[in-house]
Amino acid sequence: MAIKYQFNKTSLQALEKNLKMRQRTLPIIKSKETALRLEVKKCKDEAEVLEERLQQQIEGYESMYALWGEFDASLVSLKDVELGEKKIAGVRVPLLLNISLEVRPFGLFSAPKWYFDGIQLLQGLAKTAVEREFVLAKLDLLDHARRKTTQKVNLFEKVQIPGYQEAIRKIKRFMEDEENLSKSSQKILKSLQAKRAQAVEPESSAEGEEVEAYD
Repeated sequence: MAIKYQFNKTSLQALEKNLKMRQRTLPIIKSKETALRLEVKKCKDEAEVLEERLQQQIEGYESMYALWGEFDASLVSLKDVELGEKKIAGVRVPLLLNISLEVRPFGLFSAPKWYFDGIQLLQGLAKTAVEREFVLAKLDLLDHARRKTTQKVNLFEKVQIPGYQEAIRKIKRFMEDEENLSKSSQKILKSLQAKRAQAVEPESSAEGEEVEAYD
């Protein structure tokens, strides 16, 4: 990032203000990045647990494969998913409050006894699948926010702060050189003026002596 500046006090003050703002903000952004990293890890762990549970439930489903031909899968359906919202390290993420499933009435006496096991299995599968998709969506939001925060930390720490510091050094060096040059010029000017004054004094004294001799 190219930092635009001019070699004057106004530009120097503006750069110093921007530098201080970034130096104050950097620790806050770093804390946010750390918090987001922890939340992303927790989310990944949760997603792995749900994935493992889902696989176990699918295996249970497959173990009853021979019976599913007699089962009416439309008996179980997803009725509603209740969502909320909360902030995690300043990032708004959805909060899963409740999963409502609906079981359609069926003949309790005419249906096979294993129907109840089948319904429970499908309910478990549906809930775990919804929880897993929800956690993956939450993970995507948090990881996206974490990447953006990391980019900002790197921008401040590796580009902008060093860039502002270098620009400030250059302006200060230029202003110091200019001040030293001005002082040197003033010294040279004073020295020349002193030499001229010394050159004029003997002439004035000589003129005075001539006047006295004439008198």
